[in-house]
Amino acid sequence: MAEQQADSHGQRHLTSPQGNGKSADGAVPLLGWDGGANDAPANKKEDSQSTAAREQPGAAKKSRKRVFIFAGLALALIAALAWFLHSRHFEETDDAQIDGNLSAVSSRVVGTVTAVHVEDNQTVKAGDLLVELDKSDLDVALAQAVAQVALAEAQLQAESPNVSMTQTSNRASVASADDDIANARAELEAAQRELDSAEASNRFAQQQRARSATLIASHTIAQAEFDRSSSSADAAAAAVAAAKKRIDQRRARLSSTETRAGETRANGPRQLVAREAGIKVRQANLDLARAQLKQAELNLGYARVTAPVAGVAGKRTVNVGDRVSPGQQLLTITQTGQLWVTANFRETQIESMQPGQKAEVHVDAISLDYQGTVESFAGATGSRYSLLPPENASGNYVKVVQRLPVRIRLEPGQPGLERLRPGLSAEPQVRVR
Repeated sequence: MAEQQADSHGQRHLTSPQGNGKSADGAVPLLGWDGGANDAPANKKEDSQSTAAREQPGAAKKSRKRVFIFAGLALALIAALAWFLHSRHFEETDDAQIDGNLSAVSSRVVGTVTAVHVEDNQTVKAGDLLVELDKSDLDVALAQAVAQVALAEAQLQAESPNVSMTQTSNRASVASADDDIANARAELEAAQRELDSAEASNRFAQQQRARSATLIASHTIAQAEFDRSSSSADAAAAAVAAAKKRIDQRRARLSSTETRAGETRANGPRQLVAREAGIKVRQANLDLARAQLKQAELNLGYARVTAPVAGVAGKRTVNVGDRVSPGQQLLTITQTGQLWVTANFRETQIESMQPGQKAEVHVDAISLDYQGTVESFAGATGSRYSLLPPENASGNYVKVVQRLPVRIRLEPGQPGLERLRPGLSAEPQVRVR
């Protein structure tokens, strides 16, 4: 236990057996005694001041942090509001790509490849020679076509005079038929006159025989005279019969002549038409031969396969020695000079979109922005153009937001357009308000 002791000055000190907490003279002053009671308030004041000094910088930091947080939130709200107000004027999508025309170059004739003058990724101009084929078979076909033209021309020349000859022959036949008709009519008229004369003679002869019969009955004339009168009457009657027979013959001849003349007049034009048809056949054969000659000349020219358009060659599948056939694809030319953007916007994005609206297109591959104009809308959604279009009439129908391809024309003359290629990803942004 601590013990209280009194020093030489009569002051009390608390001592410890261990000697801890001793003063300079070996004693520890007791609190509440002398100096101990006077030092306590001062120590408390110093502790409160030091605590306040330590808490003041922390409070200031917290206050500044709150200001920064509130300012950040305010800036974020302002930015969000500005973005919302700005985005209302635009429609954008990342489902877009650069598009262009790809021309498939193929052979138009059968042949063996003798030379290839193009490599993949090579820039070509319209008319540049790409592939050459063997011309031997084509030269033979051209020679045959030339011979066919010569033969057709000779046949036409041989047939051409027949038309004029037929025309002349028809005119002569018609004239001859007319003459035959005239002669037959003249003969008929002469026979008619002979008949009239014979009938007149017959009437006189019959009258004479009748008188002779009266006279012979009265024995006024001799029997011989009566016989002569009877004979003359019989001869006159026979002459009438003969004249009638000749008239019938002349009429039959006239009818036959008129029939032949009618046939001549009818057959003449038909013969002329047949001759003219023969000329047309020969002319058609000549035209056919000339067309075959032209085709043979074209085929000979097709042995040199040239570039139909300007662009970049690619997907080459032909080599020297290959046997190619008409329609076989040899390579593909990408028309890099005529490119556009196909943007597949959602159907909910095209409400305010119209042709003619301005657009800005960002190309990911080269990180450049290009100016463009909305040109047209597709005739159907992308799903309808797919290989297996959806059938919404089925019982498993689920509504899916469709996408409509929109064609955006890139403005010409912009820097970097030559670097674009079909298939590159793009992000168009169309200003709709």
